[in-house]
Amino acid sequence: MKLIGLDYGDRKIGVAVSDAMGWTAQGVEVIVRRGPEDDLRRLEALVREHGVEEIVLGLPKNMNGTIGPRGEISIAFAETLKESLGLPVHLWDERLSTVSAERTLLEADVSRKKRRQVVDKIAATIILQNYLDYQSRR
Repeated sequence: MKLIGLDYGDRKIGVAVSDAMGWTAQGVEVIVRRGPEDDLRRLEALVREHGVEEIVLGLPKNMNGTIGPRGEISIAFAETLKESLGLPVHLWDERLSTVSAERTLLEADVSRKKRRQVVDKIAATIILQNYLDYQSRR
């Protein structure tokens, strides 16, 4: 079963997909947000293109585990995805995923300009891979 992982931000949405076995996550693209309808249209196209059956959406939590305003926005987006795409949506704790993505890109000596272009895709990959790893241990 293929899953899509999303790192949902104010300006961009990082996208990753799993392999058919649900073992590994690969970054696909960064969607530059243009409006709710355009964003959903692009996500729907990616879901169809990759044969996705479930969605994993990063849920930004505060470091103490509480959900703040940014988390509430993600929860609302999860509901929109469920209604629009008709697929199950799993919210997954994304604390430090962007920090981890930045660190990985710095260690790989990726230029600042290039990092800005791909960090959201890497964060989505980390979110999805963490979810897949958790599911495989269950």
